[in-house]
Amino acid sequence: MSEIPPVETNIHSTPPIASPADSKAKVLYDAALTEIRKVFVGQDELVNVAMVSLFSGGHLLIEGVPGLGKTLFVRTLGRVLGCQFGRIQFTADLMPSDVTGAPIFDMKTQDFRFRAGPVFTQLLLADEINRSPAKTHAALLEIMQERRVTIDGVSHTVPKPFLVLATQNPLESEGTYSLPEAQLDRFMFKAIVNYPDEAEEARVLDLHSRQIDFGDILEKEVSQVTTGQTILELIESNAQVRVEPQLLRYINRVVRATRSWPTFHLGASPRAGIALVQGARTLAAFKGRDFAVPDDVVEIALPALRHRVILNAEAEVEGTQVDSELKALLRSIEVPRI
Repeated sequence: MSEIPPVETNIHSTPPIASPADSKAKVLYDAALTEIRKVFVGQDELVNVAMVSLFSGGHLLIEGVPGLGKTLFVRTLGRVLGCQFGRIQFTADLMPSDVTGAPIFDMKTQDFRFRAGPVFTQLLLADEINRSPAKTHAALLEIMQERRVTIDGVSHTVPKPFLVLATQNPLESEGTYSLPEAQLDRFMFKAIVNYPDEAEEARVLDLHSRQIDFGDILEKEVSQVTTGQTILELIESNAQVRVEPQLLRYINRVVRATRSWPTFHLGASPRAGIALVQGARTLAAFKGRDFAVPDDVVEIALPALRHRVILNAEAEVEGTQVDSELKALLRSIEVPRI
């Protein structure tokens, strides 16, 4: 994940007692990473944040230029986790009914029946989501929040677990639309996919320049390590990881500080704090602990906050980066001793 400069405050952690190092969550996490790394190189933040999102019951927004392996990663994740995989390619002419499904007339019964759209899956790749207009973005809002689709007053529940991994190109790219703040806030995390370093790119060339069908590679070389039912059980158990009152107050101070930070026009909503609490719990479980520590919060702070704050006009003109401001904000807040 993105490195945050150390905060100049000592953090004292109590060694875990009830949760062994080989806990079920940690074993599954380690096994999933091993399988993903067979075909997907680098991008540690993306891999870690996607796993934390899924096992916290959240959604993930992935931003990066085309050609960096975002789609390959989601396909690989679906294979490794044993989830139904669906994909929607967002385009300028995509309609809301193309996402949710719509009633169609059945000639045999002489009546309308609901035809489910591609959103009825467990792991949904919303590819290049910001290439569609706002009315299509809105079609995902209820589904992401409520896990259901309402058509003609009738609710249809999507399968569980349900995770939306939406990819978007940077807003400077041609033919892109800005996602509304209401939809951005629905994503638990936002991961930034950057160009690989020299060694990683050389490995990508070695692995993926042999004209081999990736479907065959995923089927033959990548193993499934869990099932949807197990994921639901772990989401429930991860929610039992302890978060001390001091840590909750720390998270609250971080979120509230974004609303008065001088370079931010818009600060983070309370949903950001919820994402930090849930994410810290899941990250602690992946590390074999039954309690969260401030390091867990700091590790996921940038992905949880970067899409929920907006720079003011002066900061944008000066070329200020959101991540650098968030790092400065984190350094300014005293870290509790737990």
